[in-house]
Amino acid sequence: MHKITNLKYLGIIILSLLLLFAFITPLISNIDPNEQDLMNSLVGISSQYFFGTDQFGRDMFIRLAYATQLSVSLAFFITLSSIIPGILLGVLAAYKSGIIEKSLTLFSDMILALPGLLLILLVISFSPGNTILLHLALSLTLWVEFYKVSRAKTKTILIQPYIEATKLLGFSSFYILRKEIIPGLYGIMITLSTFTMSTAIISLSTLSALGVGVQPPTSELGNMIVDFLPYFDDRPLLIALPTIIIFLLVLSLQLITNKGNKNV
Repeated sequence: MHKITNLKYLGIIILSLLLLFAFITPLISNIDPNEQDLMNSLVGISSQYFFGTDQFGRDMFIRLAYATQLSVSLAFFITLSSIIPGILLGVLAAYKSGIIEKSLTLFSDMILALPGLLLILLVISFSPGNTILLHLALSLTLWVEFYKVSRAKTKTILIQPYIEATKLLGFSSFYILRKEIIPGLYGIMITLSTFTMSTAIISLSTLSALGVGVQPPTSELGNMIVDFLPYFDDRPLLIALPTIIIFLLVLSLQLITNKGNKNV
């Protein structure tokens, strides 16, 4: 039986608190995150504004909650749309071998050969700021790892003697897939998907900071950091807050996946 380490507990607690902040705050607040109030521009922390306001007088607490919700949601769906084709194609390649495996592996190698950022910029250049294209672009670069790992793991499982015995007993490929392959992939795919979520969160923030990701006035952690750069001297907290949230999101995911030592 696996034992959950203190670090993993810490990761779960941090991630839970961030998810509560991101998804519960908008439900209990009726404040519009994009509502401007120039009379209250760059107000400091107070009982009315927990994290102060930005240059347009918008409530930072609410905007950060929406930005965190957007980052987590997009990262989750990007991971999901990477893991599904990655596993399906990986298992298919391992099962069929031959020309199918060679073709799929060649295609995945071609994706890897392209610089990831260049590929993403190429896709979203058709409609900068389009969230769907951003989603597709990131998924296109991230599914390859799932393909390669699931293909290698499936090939390892398929050569095991008990699999040969199962085939000789007349069990179908679907039965072997359901009873042996999928359970064999479960652990490593959970770990890989957590790392992919971390990568997606950082990539989304980086692309938004470069001006090709989520566009203002939609609140997003990356574009918030860039928006506040001119006010760094007067209000460094404006930049620190989204940066800290990105850090905590990635840290919590890493701690949850971290196997640490033999006790995990």
